[in-house]
Amino acid sequence: MITLHHLDNSRSQRVLWLLEELGVPYEVAYYKRDPRTMRAPKELLAIHPLGRSPVIVEDGETFAETGAIVRHILDRHGNGRLEPAPGTKEARELTYWLHYAEGSAMPPLLMKLVFDSLPRRAPALLRPIVTRVATQARNGYVSPEIKLHIDYWDQTLARSGWFVGDDFSAADIMMSFPLEAAADRGGAGMRPAIAAFLKRIHTRPAYRRALEIGGPYRYA
Repeated sequence: MITLHHLDNSRSQRVLWLLEELGVPYEVAYYKRDPRTMRAPKELLAIHPLGRSPVIVEDGETFAETGAIVRHILDRHGNGRLEPAPGTKEARELTYWLHYAEGSAMPPLLMKLVFDSLPRRAPALLRPIVTRVATQARNGYVSPEIKLHIDYWDQTLARSGWFVGDDFSAADIMMSFPLEAAADRGGAGMRPAIAAFLKRIHTRPAYRRALEIGGPYRYA
């Protein structure tokens, strides 16, 4: 039995969704963020040294990092579902998106979150300086980088509506979080192909079940 250590408002929502899509039996251990710092509670350190979510435990073995967790679940429980046939071009594309989602797509979105919040957190006397620095970082690097990625997603989705081949796959589950975060922070939802993708995934029964189990989330 898989135990998913699920943190509210976190990437572990995608793991819940994957498990629901595949119909894999699992149980959930719930954790709440510290309302002051929005960081994960220290109890997660007992599960994994980094104290972050998602983490799953199966047969005494612990798995962290969303892409690695998705790969493990597909290998052990997927039976070929939600991924292309091994050795194909599409299978290689799936591997790419599993890594890209966290390795390339999320960093600029997290940087935007940080720079947006810096002025509010700065002492009053320093706030004008911090605001100028944050604005320069956003305008000079973060916003152009986010736009570059959004253009890439929209062009990719315009081909078939999905990230790999012509069908829904685990790549779409992995990419859901960056696209939802970008739509929330950067206006990606205004792009036709991205908006259509988000509408399609939000109506999937397994996506809705995962939200009921994990709870509504913001894209932290």
